[in-house]
Amino acid sequence: MALLEIACFTPESAILAFNAGADRIELCDNREAGGTTPSLASLLLVKGYVTIPVFVMIRPRGRNFNYSDEEFEQMLDDIDRFKKTANGFVFGILSECNDVDTARTTVLAEKASPLPCTFHRAFDETRDKLKALEDVVACGCQAVLTSGGALAAAAGASLLRELVGQAGDRIQVIVGGGVRTKNVVRLAELTNAHAYHSSAILGDTAEAGINVEEVRQLKTFLRALSAFEGHLSAAAPGVSAISAGPSTPMDE
Repeated sequence: MALLEIACFTPESAILAFNAGADRIELCDNREAGGTTPSLASLLLVKGYVTIPVFVMIRPRGRNFNYSDEEFEQMLDDIDRFKKTANGFVFGILSECNDVDTARTTVLAEKASPLPCTFHRAFDETRDKLKALEDVVACGCQAVLTSGGALAAAAGASLLRELVGQAGDRIQVIVGGGVRTKNVVRLAELTNAHAYHSSAILGDTAEAGINVEEVRQLKTFLRALSAFEGHLSAAAPGVSAISAGPSTPMDE
């Protein structure tokens, strides 16, 4: 079954996403900054209402992903604070040259262990995405969230498909960046991915919140895709929905 992860910036949104059928929550704060570390109180509130996994964003501030020693220590402290309650963590650190900071990422992953970790869309700012994927694997992360280096996943679909193939079963590639009901089926066809990330926010203003119907429809579409792929595999092992027919370029 394809995974649907919903990025939530308030406890209320997380609870709504759970009730609408999300498989996992990425809990953040500060949508305007692209997501930062939430409060422990927010996590505790969410965990009182949901039974699905909640991954916590570990990001001390917005802007770039080149952190000072003090900020890195804060990230380690935050993992310690959340570890008893969270189901996993989401973070990303880059070097000054915008490569994966393998030394400090490994330390974060070890601090989080045995909880799983996702390297977030800092990945999309790396210079060499294929090398960066190998770096993230070596650091001990279980997943990478990416749009294929583009502003939105639709524009990065070709590289996403290459990353999914390179990853194999070593690490999960989560497709994120403008994933909505209008494009999730086509993204699945183009990327062959089995995990998708969306905020399910349809408005452009800071006040726009999660759209419950969007979450429901995203999950419905992904469930149908999984069932279709399962049917094809049962009928002809080795054949997937992706290879079942020709594809055409996606509208950006």
